[in-house]
Amino acid sequence: MDAKEIGRLSAQVLDRVGTIVVGNRESLELVLAGILAGGHVLLEDLPGLGKTLTARSFAQALGLDFRRLQFTPDLLPADVTGSFLYDQRKHDFTFRAGPVFTNLLLADEINRTPPKTQAALLEAMQEKQVSVEGVTYRLEPPFHVLATANPIEYEGTYPLPEAQLDRFMLRVSFGYPEADEELTVLRRRMSRKQEEAVLEPVADAATLRRMQSGLEDIEVEDSISRYVVALTGATREHHAVLVGASPRGSLALLLLSRARAAMAGRDYVIPEDVKQVAVPALAHRISLRPEMWLKRVDPAAVVADVLAATAAPASGAVPSYTQQPRYADSDLDLLPASTPRRKAK
Repeated sequence: MDAKEIGRLSAQVLDRVGTIVVGNRESLELVLAGILAGGHVLLEDLPGLGKTLTARSFAQALGLDFRRLQFTPDLLPADVTGSFLYDQRKHDFTFRAGPVFTNLLLADEINRTPPKTQAALLEAMQEKQVSVEGVTYRLEPPFHVLATANPIEYEGTYPLPEAQLDRFMLRVSFGYPEADEELTVLRRRMSRKQEEAVLEPVADAATLRRMQSGLEDIEVEDSISRYVVALTGATREHHAVLVGASPRGSLALLLLSRARAAMAGRDYVIPEDVKQVAVPALAHRISLRPEMWLKRVDPAAVVADVLAATAAPASGAVPSYTQQPRYADSDLDLLPASTPRRKAK
C-alpha cells in the first residue's frame, strides 16, 4: 500500500473515531501512529478523559478484535495469558486462551497489578507470543496493547519498571477538553439516546497489516537518521537526566516518524515528523536526577529542551547538540508530569 492510500485511510479512521472522541485530534493521531508503527501505546491521564473510549473506538474503526482486561491487585499471570484446564470428558488438560489472544488489548489501569502479572505482558508485547507450561503460543498479527494508567493516585499501585515502560513505543496524554468540546460530548450523548457508541469499521485486520507493511517503503534520508540519533543521544547528556533514552528509543522515534509521514500522504520523512513525535516517544524513557524530581521537573520539558538545542538537518547537514541547555534549572520547573494540562488551541 502506498503512502497516499495510507494517508487516506488514516484520515478516515481518525474522522470516524473523532465522532465519538471529541477533540484531542493531535493525541488521536499519535495513538494511530503508534498502531501503524507496530507498537504499543501507554495512555496516561486522569480518570474520565476518554482513555478506554479511545481504545475501543480505534478497535471498532480499524475492524480489530478487541478485549478489555481490568488490572487489579489480585490478578494472576494466568488471567492474562491463559492456562491449562482439566477436561473431564477427554481426561486431559486443554489450553484455554486468555484475553491476550486478540488484536487490540486494552490493559486498563496497568499499574494496579503486581509486577509478576505486569511481566506476563512483556513477552507478548516484545515477542508476540506467550509461554505457558513450557508451550509457546504465537499471537496472530496484528497485536497491539493500549494500556491506561492514572498519574495522580498512587495508593495501592505498582509503578511500571523502566524495562516495561521502554516496551511502550510512546506515551500519550489527552488533557481536559475545552468548554465547547465538552458541550459537544453532552449533545452527542443526548442525540445518541444510549450510553454505548458503535462505530462502523473503516478497515479490517488485513488492511491494517497492509498499511503497516507500506511504512517500510517510506524513505528516510541519512540526515534524518542522524537527527534521530542526535536527539536520543542528547537526552543522555542533558544536565537534568540520570539515564537517557536507549537505542530502542531511537528506533521508536524513527518508526513513529515514518508513520506520521505516511499519515500525511508522504513517502519520505521530514524533520517536522520527528519533532512531532519526539516528546511522546522519549519522555517516558528517561530517568531524571533526584534533585530534578524534588524540583518537580517534567521529563517532557527536558525533551522539549533537547529539541530546542539540537539543530535539525538541512540539505544533508549533520545535526549537532549544543550541549548547552536552552533553559536553566529554574525554567525547567514548569509543571509536574501529574498535573492536568489544558490543551492549547
